[in-house]
Amino acid sequence: MTQLAEYIDHTLLKPEATHEQIEKLVEEAITYRFKSVCVHPYWVPYCSTLLQGKTPKVCTVIGFPLGASSSRVKAFETKQAIVDGATEIDMVMNIGELKAGREEFVKNDIDMVVEAAKGKAIVKVIIETALLTDDEKIKACHIVESSGADFIKTSTGFAGGGATVKDVKLLANTIEGSLKIKASGGIRNRAIAEEMIAAGADRLGASSGVQILENETGDTSY
Repeated sequence: MTQLAEYIDHTLLKPEATHEQIEKLVEEAITYRFKSVCVHPYWVPYCSTLLQGKTPKVCTVIGFPLGASSSRVKAFETKQAIVDGATEIDMVMNIGELKAGREEFVKNDIDMVVEAAKGKAIVKVIIETALLTDDEKIKACHIVESSGADFIKTSTGFAGGGATVKDVKLLANTIEGSLKIKASGGIRNRAIAEEMIAAGADRLGASSGVQILENETGDTSY
C-alpha cells in the first residue's frame, strides 16, 4: 500500500471545497502516506499548517485550469505559494500559444515559473493532452524538458479528458533526459493506477487516492 501511495498526489481542486473537506484530505494523506496533497493556492497556508512536521508535501496549481494567465502573474502566484508553504508547483502551460506554434513564448512562460521556484519547489508543467495532437504533445515535451522543469503532467482534469496510457507512453518515449511524468485525470482505481505507472508515470494525480489503495471504485472527478 505504501509503495503505491508514494506515487499519489492526493487531490482536491473542486471549487466548492470546504475547510472540513480540505482537513479530511490532509488527514487521509497522513494516514495513507501519500506523496502530497494538491490544492488550490488559497488552501496552501491551511494545509501547510496541518502538515507541519508530517511526511506529505503541499502541492498547488498555478494558472489553473486554463493556463491563460500572464507569465508575470504565474511567476508571482508561484512565489506567493512558496511563501505560503508549497514545495510542489503544478503550472498550466499556455495551451493556445503552443497550438499557434509560438514555442518560444511557451518556453519563456514556463521558464518564469521555473525561475520563481528555483531551489524552493519542484515544477510540474500541465500540457493538457486532451486538447493536443500527438505532434503537439511531442513539441510540448521538448519545450518542458528544455525549460528545466521537473515533471510534465498530462491533464488538469477540467478539459473533457484526462490521462491515457497511450499518452503516458508517448511522453515516456519522447523524453530524452531526466524529466519525469505525472499522469492525472480519470485515475479512479488500482488497475488504472498501475497501468499508468507501467507506462512510465512517476507520479499520479488523483482525487480517489483512498479508493485506489483500497481497490474500490473511486470518485469520477479530476
